Amino acid sequence: MYASANRPHTPADASRRLLGAPASRIDTPALVIDLDAMERNIAAMSAFARLHGMRLRPHAKSHKSEAIARLQLAAGAVGVCVQKTAEAEALAAAGVHDIYISNQVIDPAKLARVAQLAQRVRLGIAVDSTVGIDRLAAALHGTSGSVDVLVEIDVGQGRCGVPPEAAGLLARHVVDRGLRFAGLQAYHGGAQHLRSVTERQDAIGGAISGVAVAKDMLAMQGLHCPLVTGGGTGTFALEAASDVYDELQCGSYIFMDRDYAQNNAIHGAPQFEHALFVKSSVVSRGVSHAVLDAGHKSHAIDSGMPGVWQRDLVVSNGGDEHAIVRAGGSDALPELGETVWLVPGHCDPTVNLHDNFIGVRGGLDDGVVEAVWPVDARGCIS
Repeated sequence: MYASANRPHTPADASRRLLGAPASRIDTPALVIDLDAMERNIAAMSAFARLHGMRLRPHAKSHKSEAIARLQLAAGAVGVCVQKTAEAEALAAAGVHDIYISNQVIDPAKLARVAQLAQRVRLGIAVDSTVGIDRLAAALHGTSGSVDVLVEIDVGQGRCGVPPEAAGLLARHVVDRGLRFAGLQAYHGGAQHLRSVTERQDAIGGAISGVAVAKDMLAMQGLHCPLVTGGGTGTFALEAASDVYDELQCGSYIFMDRDYAQNNAIHGAPQFEHALFVKSSVVSRGVSHAVLDAGHKSHAIDSGMPGVWQRDLVVSNGGDEHAIVRAGGSDALPELGETVWLVPGHCDPTVNLHDNFIGVRGGLDDGVVEAVWPVDARGCIS
């Protein structure tokens, strides 16, 4: 909403006033999308999925944005994934109507929210326990909503999911409770950031074997598996080639953070471009270092410090409000007031630190601000 006479101007108001202005006028620090690069990433993944006969359900936890979800849907995605009930609620409220919660929801109060949401949108959810199934059935009882229920199997992550051998009995429990069994959730998060192709092939090979076992267990219960969903930005080409997976859940490909870019490329997979940046400025300068105004309140550091776009500079942690850069090679230190474009180490939690994306068309330095989009599901962690 635009500022009114009854409340002060906000950063969002200031950002919207930038529409049509040169990118050089964006105040720092700010979360900026290179729209041209992001659209090429969306197109490349959509084309890959079509070529391989795969459904594409991108993970919206990467962007938390209705505007970006709509771009993905327009390019052929069947819906989006989220991790949290609150994320699903925020995106549904913004107009996204096919959502899969690829995570367990156990708390009865949250499941009551799931049941309410299921009356408004097409909704799916992952389960890995009889407790979760029973509570979901109780929450849905007497409502007009229905939910696609996918049994999550642990394919090597060592996090959520039952052993593949247990999938049949759990799916049978889904059916016996009057719920709709919709398939298997088989995502291997730990494989996404293994650097070598061989390591990722080995990990996903194990995941494929686990899915095969789970499908055998389903058959023993007289159940058909309608869908196997999984895959991420680091491994999607392997799941697509498996003849086992039906749907891809890649999320970070739209932005391609620094960490993912360090993976060795898989032959035949599209190569994605950096499209998400934190615009920062030099606010102090020493003999051998410069200080930026974007600290780890502006970019997540769980996957390491950000990189610097197209410059040989090394970033180190300067605390909440600052980052420190030093020359890494032939590039000179930036001067006071100079812009430095940071490539986040991990896009998902970086996005969650900001209220808005500022979309730039025509390049970071010479482009024009074309869009200001809210991060609709920012802070939706419940």
